[in-house]
Amino acid sequence: MASEKERQTLRDIAEALRAAVGRSGRRFTTAIIAAAGASSRMGGAVSKQHMPLAGMPVVVHALRAYDRASYIDAIVAVVREEDLALFQEYRECFEIGKLLSVIPGGATRQESVMCGLEAIAADKRLKDTSYVAVADGARPLTTPGMIDRVCLEAYRHRAATAVSLPCDTVKTLGDSPSDIQKELIASTVERSGVRLAATPQVFEIGLYRAAVYSAAEEGFETTDDNALVERIGVKIKAVDCGRTNIKITEPADLAIAEAILAFREKESAGTTS
Repeated sequence: MASEKERQTLRDIAEALRAAVGRSGRRFTTAIIAAAGASSRMGGAVSKQHMPLAGMPVVVHALRAYDRASYIDAIVAVVREEDLALFQEYRECFEIGKLLSVIPGGATRQESVMCGLEAIAADKRLKDTSYVAVADGARPLTTPGMIDRVCLEAYRHRAATAVSLPCDTVKTLGDSPSDIQKELIASTVERSGVRLAATPQVFEIGLYRAAVYSAAEEGFETTDDNALVERIGVKIKAVDCGRTNIKITEPADLAIAEAILAFREKESAGTTS
């Protein structure tokens, strides 16, 4: 039986091989960070993207992760009109070198992402973009490692998304609007076949552009970019990125995010028990 040292050596070799494969197969990838939401569920006057988390605004954590990811070459931030100057400040103050463009978004997430696609097409610096990584600006716990893993799978499959495995039993409500409104449970879903979608969601740009514009033309609306690509018959590779890649949606999520960041810091320092 191999010793722990030998197993670690094998893991190191495997990681080096994966890195080599990734380098040989990389594509110019531009991240579109969606940060134009109204944050209606947070309450208060400050948008959730700008709320402080461990000494930085929530969205800056997300921007820095994509800035540090090996397979992200450029970042386009799609923001509210009134936040344009603020994001320019973030770029300078936090040295987010890959943030090449900050543009106003639309009335919905889908419209905002379309604005991001149009910005990529119009910017000569982004002319080599062959993959896009669509991301939530309100996911401050996404790590560069998560991003790189999803990118590598997208390069192999044309489409990949970060997911997490549900830990609770999943129920469906009734088929009728009345049953759904009354929240009457109809059935139990086998948990092994269910995944919870997160971001990044990475797509070959031609494929994604076709999905986005097809949906716009036919009036199909969704808040999940995977659904746009699924709709045109393309299967998406699911990449388990764990349960810590949470989205800030409600006030309590900030406290949870603080705790996760503190745990990660202790873990990296080797002080967790």
